[in-house]
Amino acid sequence: MDPTFVELSRWQFAATALYHFLFVPLTLGISWLLVIMETVYVMTGKEIYKDMTKFWGKLFGINFALGVTTGLTMEFEFGTNWSYYSHYVGDVFGAPLAIEGLMAFFLESTFIGLFFLGWDKLSKRKHLAVTFFTALGSNLSALWILVANGWMQNPIGSVFSPETMRMEMTSFAEVFLNPVAQVKFVHTVAAGYVTASVFVMAISSWYILKGRDLAFARRSFAVAVGFGLAASLSVIVLGDESGYELGDVQKVKLAAIEAEWKTEIAPASFTLFGLPDQEARETTSAIKLPWALGLIATRSLDKPVVGLDDLEKNHEARIRSGQIAYGALQKIRAGDKSPETRATFDAHARDIGFGLLLKQFVEDPTKAGEAEIKAAAASTIPTVWPLFWSFRIMVALGFLMLFTFAAGFWLNATKRLEQNRWFLRLAVAMLPAPWLACELGWFVAEFGRQPWAIGEVLPTFLATSSLTVGDLIFSLVGFLTFYTLLLVIEVYLMVKFARLGPSSLGTGRYHFERGALAAPAE
Repeated sequence: MDPTFVELSRWQFAATALYHFLFVPLTLGISWLLVIMETVYVMTGKEIYKDMTKFWGKLFGINFALGVTTGLTMEFEFGTNWSYYSHYVGDVFGAPLAIEGLMAFFLESTFIGLFFLGWDKLSKRKHLAVTFFTALGSNLSALWILVANGWMQNPIGSVFSPETMRMEMTSFAEVFLNPVAQVKFVHTVAAGYVTASVFVMAISSWYILKGRDLAFARRSFAVAVGFGLAASLSVIVLGDESGYELGDVQKVKLAAIEAEWKTEIAPASFTLFGLPDQEARETTSAIKLPWALGLIATRSLDKPVVGLDDLEKNHEARIRSGQIAYGALQKIRAGDKSPETRATFDAHARDIGFGLLLKQFVEDPTKAGEAEIKAAAASTIPTVWPLFWSFRIMVALGFLMLFTFAAGFWLNATKRLEQNRWFLRLAVAMLPAPWLACELGWFVAEFGRQPWAIGEVLPTFLATSSLTVGDLIFSLVGFLTFYTLLLVIEVYLMVKFARLGPSSLGTGRYHFERGALAAPAE
């Protein structure tokens, strides 16, 4: 397989995925903020909370429409650019995606129409139910997508069939309850809640700095910082749980994130800062926090975090086992039905994916020599420094957002928010932070599992379609151009309506001019 072709295929999917996830977190989070605001409206009857729901709902609608446009393309790419992947794992991977479309996307799309068109046609409680089901649909979409992605990371509940040459599902419950998928789901939606909270907090802070729409901005700010504080604490706690799951089922990714070259005496230290050197297999200028990594990754003081050197040696043994599995598989495909051959395959079947890694270096894995085996083992270790730094920047942003929410909550509770203009400027400046953190998180999750399309089952270089490099360059440039245009449209519309503010609702309760706020009907 041409490495350029594989890399272009990866770049195209990465670009479309990262663009798509610019829209997803805001949809996940702001839908629940709308539920909170409308619930207060239904309970109190204060019109200002209805206006808040309508105004932030308008921005939610813009984001939702463009998010759907970018998301649909990704599912088609599995068939166009990753056809062998689709053939190999479609029986398992396709199930959660189909359920997402039938259960979640249709639910979300139906109720979002009622949300915008039903204000004058539904009672307060019925419209609140519509808003709730819109939020539920958004989050259920994330659930099923992340069940599929979690299976890619930890492919349990399935088995490879030598008769069909495909992965087949053995337990839907295992696929759905996959611990990696469940942790990814709660961590991802919590990150979405943080994103939406920063979004509302930043725009509300801008209104307060400008001295406009103050009653509206104060209430929106209060809802955002309260929700955001709880969500940011959840992200940190769930991030810790993600670390534990990595230590259990994705040891290479964890060791690469931590630049853990050697297996340390338990409990391992967490490297706060360092300069990973892949060639020397060491991290220079390291500043370490004793015991922390061992506690995060193993929940113990006596279990080691296995280093990359030892993991590579372990993979070398599994590649040799995979050679045996591949040889037995070829005999089965040639018509050998003997119990001995089948027993040999079954004994080594869990390592068939490692045997397939050899196809990068030799056409027939059974004929690979020591040099090819060692090269294949080395390929199982991803490039460390991008993971090391991406993870640390993401964590730093997470704690910075936690500080911002905590400070904002305290200043708001003590009625000192508007006197601390430095904080309002900080809140506005924080606007891009959650998107950067989310993108870095996805980079760590996906780059960290290389060289696998399906963890320890299907190598990425075997999962592609039979296209040409020219096809990929053309489609990559086309997608980047189109998605950039959509992003520009999103930013333009968001800025336009944010600048107009609640006066754009046409209720007559708000004025655009600085400091001129008509008293809202409450």
